[in-house]
Amino acid sequence: MGKRVYEFAKEQNVTSKQVITQLEKLNKPVKNHMAVLDEESVKQLDRIFNPEKYRAEEKKAEVKPAAEQPKQEKKEAPQARPQASSTPQGNRGGNRFSNNRNDNRNKKRGKGKGKPAKAAIPQEADPNSKTSQRKAARLAQESEMGNVIKYDDVLSVSDLAAKMDKKPNEIIMKLMGLGVMATINQTLDDETIELLATEFGYEVEKEVIVDETDFEEVEIDFSAYDLEERPAVVTIMGHVDHGKTTLLDSIRNTKVVAGEAGGITQHIGAYQVQVNDKKITFLDTPGHAAFTTMRARGAEVTDIAIIVVAADDGVMPQTEEAISHAKAANVPIIVAVNKMDKEGANPDRVKQELTEFGLVPEEWGGETIFVPISALKDEGIDELLEMILLVSEVEEYKSTPDMPARGSVIEAKLDKGRGPVATLLVQHGTLRIGDSIVVGSTFGRVRAMVNDIGRRVKEVGPSTPIEITGLNDVPQAGDQFIVFEDEKKARAIGEKRYQRYLESQRRESAKVSLDDLFSRIQEGEVKDLNVIIKADVQGSAEALAGSLRKIDVAGVKINIVHQGVGAITEGDVILASAANAIIIGFNVRPDGNARSMAEQEHVEMRLHRIIYNAIDEIESAMKGMLDPEFVEEITGQVEVRDVFKVSKVGTIAGCYVTEGKISRDAGVRIIRNGIVVYEGKLDTLRRFKDDVKEVATGYECGIKVEKFDDIKVEDVIEAFIMKEVERK
Repeated sequence: MGKRVYEFAKEQNVTSKQVITQLEKLNKPVKNHMAVLDEESVKQLDRIFNPEKYRAEEKKAEVKPAAEQPKQEKKEAPQARPQASSTPQGNRGGNRFSNNRNDNRNKKRGKGKGKPAKAAIPQEADPNSKTSQRKAARLAQESEMGNVIKYDDVLSVSDLAAKMDKKPNEIIMKLMGLGVMATINQTLDDETIELLATEFGYEVEKEVIVDETDFEEVEIDFSAYDLEERPAVVTIMGHVDHGKTTLLDSIRNTKVVAGEAGGITQHIGAYQVQVNDKKITFLDTPGHAAFTTMRARGAEVTDIAIIVVAADDGVMPQTEEAISHAKAANVPIIVAVNKMDKEGANPDRVKQELTEFGLVPEEWGGETIFVPISALKDEGIDELLEMILLVSEVEEYKSTPDMPARGSVIEAKLDKGRGPVATLLVQHGTLRIGDSIVVGSTFGRVRAMVNDIGRRVKEVGPSTPIEITGLNDVPQAGDQFIVFEDEKKARAIGEKRYQRYLESQRRESAKVSLDDLFSRIQEGEVKDLNVIIKADVQGSAEALAGSLRKIDVAGVKINIVHQGVGAITEGDVILASAANAIIIGFNVRPDGNARSMAEQEHVEMRLHRIIYNAIDEIESAMKGMLDPEFVEEITGQVEVRDVFKVSKVGTIAGCYVTEGKISRDAGVRIIRNGIVVYEGKLDTLRRFKDDVKEVATGYECGIKVEKFDDIKVEDVIEAFIMKEVERK
């Protein structure tokens, strides 16, 4: 029967893992350390772990034995001991176990061949032998690993002593030598830990623990990866009936349908086109409302925004809103001037109107790309796609496919047959079937993936839209996702995020309102007031915006997110929700859908017909956002005439109100000989046995001061309140 892996490892004084690794290199993999090795494998491994022995045999074959014999006797003669070859007792000192092991090995090798065992020659005692060298190397490696101290948060003196295998008093003595007095349980800062470790010959390695529950907040470290170019992600926005849908269909029909098998209709909210061997990803979210909803949830998915403007219609209210949304997202803007085939097309008027919003054409000395197109007749589509590739090349959008996938949810739904279905945009890494994934407050395993042309795929890379199944619930559009290698870890993080989501739903607070601004400032929020202005005419909107900008209140800044004309729409409400803003309507009203959405999103709308009322209201709110001023007002004085000590209660002062009045909610000072000895609050205020709210001049009362029992006769208790004063 052959040897087992662990037996061979023990003979060679190496680990079983090293033996298994060498077997894998020899293309003879084994399952574990109990596997049986055949004779050929043993010989091959023996040659690997004992190369010097085989080199010596080769040299012996070349050199005559007669010339070699004296050299061997000379080398080994000083190490020979009496009776070393006869009995184990003769082999004393540090080589006893080594020689016994070697003796057993030689007996096994010489079995059945009539050769005597060579246990008498203590070869392993030779410092130049292979075994000694391996042992020294292993000890050096263990010593090197043992000289590194790893910790994650803080270390106390006792913890550091345990990690360095020292006594705590040694650490304390060393600290005293450095001028630091410390106890055994005192925590040490990073600098002190590093200094102490250096003194004792150790290295320090602090491990940073990241809370992976909030994976949206964790920045990706791309330094460990090779970045590659990725497709740009494009969103098309604009006014109603300016040709957004027609443009999307035109791009899709010319660039996508041609590559589909049997003309399968794409059914997810995004698709990819290929232009000049490069890909572009389009998000089929034609409304800027959805664009901002995703951004409000932290999903910065769009790289380039295309604003579609009709050449015969010009800039319209929703065009302005689309520009505001694109600028808020801080992405490059390309203007597609559509309907160039119509008779009344006037692209110069469109360019002139857009200059008022900071979109100046390149031919006019600006930086905005304008592309004339006709989506209906498929004219200018190729040029638009080339411009997208140009912007993408300038911006250098890069990512890596070598990391676990991360990205955002484009849309999600509950399918009757397949369960929760989510359309994801993979932004970084590679998503594969079977991956354990956490999506927003949901989790699961990727069961199936379908691409934009209805084909099943096994994996997708960066900037690729994909539809997946396998989640435990339906996520929200804009939620971010991440893949974990461990399924248990993904489940634990997903459940924790779901609990946090439920808690946030229960305590969901209303959006900003003029009435609660002061309380929000007290909680430490920024002193900014975001405003969206809608008026009946452009002149009124500009006048109101100009007046609001002139309001000068120190410490508070007004920020006009968007201004426009016409009724307050759902788009205005969604933008206000994303920007945490207030909507001010001047001579306009919200439509039914906008009103119901404002209630749902907790967005405040203030409607006015007189411009001065609107300005005064905002100015008052901004002043209320400042920290209030308080002044102290003395309300009364009380003289202590007797003191009663009550067990389990404390000291009660029998008092007489000499001036003003003392109330239950007032602050008090204990004054003794003109010196304030304590300042605090009242615990109890009584007349006879009844608790009272206040006691006026000329009446007696019993007073218990909170957390103060050292009251003496003739002390004066001064009552005061803090009164808020309006800022000027």
